[in-house]
Amino acid sequence: MAHHFALAVFILAFTGFWSMCAADVGDFAPCLESFYRAWPPKGLVGTPICQRYQNQYRFATLYSRPRRTPWFSAYLYATPEGKRPHTFWKYEPQLAYPGADGNMLSFPLGHLDQNVVESQGVELDYINSTYSRGHLNPSLHHKSYEDRASTFTLTNVVPQMAGSNDGPWEALEQNVNKTLGTYCLGDTYIVTGIIPYQSDEPWLRNHRVAVPEYMWSAYCCPNYNHSLPKELKDAFPTYAAIGRNDCNSTEEIVPVSQQTKKQFRGYDVRKMSLETLEMYLKDRFKTVVSVFYEQCS
Repeated sequence: MAHHFALAVFILAFTGFWSMCAADVGDFAPCLESFYRAWPPKGLVGTPICQRYQNQYRFATLYSRPRRTPWFSAYLYATPEGKRPHTFWKYEPQLAYPGADGNMLSFPLGHLDQNVVESQGVELDYINSTYSRGHLNPSLHHKSYEDRASTFTLTNVVPQMAGSNDGPWEALEQNVNKTLGTYCLGDTYIVTGIIPYQSDEPWLRNHRVAVPEYMWSAYCCPNYNHSLPKELKDAFPTYAAIGRNDCNSTEEIVPVSQQTKKQFRGYDVRKMSLETLEMYLKDRFKTVVSVFYEQCS
């Protein structure tokens, strides 16, 4: 009996050690809590990243190595506390070195290793470009300072026009924050991603980082207050939106309002059902894309 007990303790210790040392790139297994029913979105192909900061998993990202941007980031929403953190931009070391520590690291001052430059977007890609660094998982949707700081990694951002990032898209993030903070009674799961151009896609720095044509976001709140105002009756348990990142895009997906302030015109956001979002994703990606397990039912 003592022998069996000692063996069991050894096995538990070994498997626990293996779990802590398991790669954070290439498998969502260590961070399935970021997804509703531990079920990552289906249909998109990329490199899974369990985003780890200060030895704790914070959120999950499906990364496109050829584009050097994420397809989506998924996270648990939490009612925020505090202001936007003052923190350094970070990178994912395991994209550059498969055996590297899983914690995201701040970009160093001065020379940057070429393996990092070749494996992912870097700060220089965005400097002096016409694009801002647009969060998919925004710091606004998190409570702790550490969770908010962890969103400032370039594996969680895409080139986003300021007219979108500082205008309608920011308003969407604020409205989602208010709605979920008021009416959602339990865990809320959010997935935010991008839609690429069909052709003639713009890039930063000579084909370094791909620019998306649209951004999209959807949430899943299974447990909510059913005493909803009339305008929010269709906003639970799921809701979605697509935002323009190109003021010259056609209007089949998101129409342009001429009532919008001039600096934000053409960067409109269209709110829609989860089913409608998945219809547009299927049309653009030419495959069925399912964001939440059984539509968050």
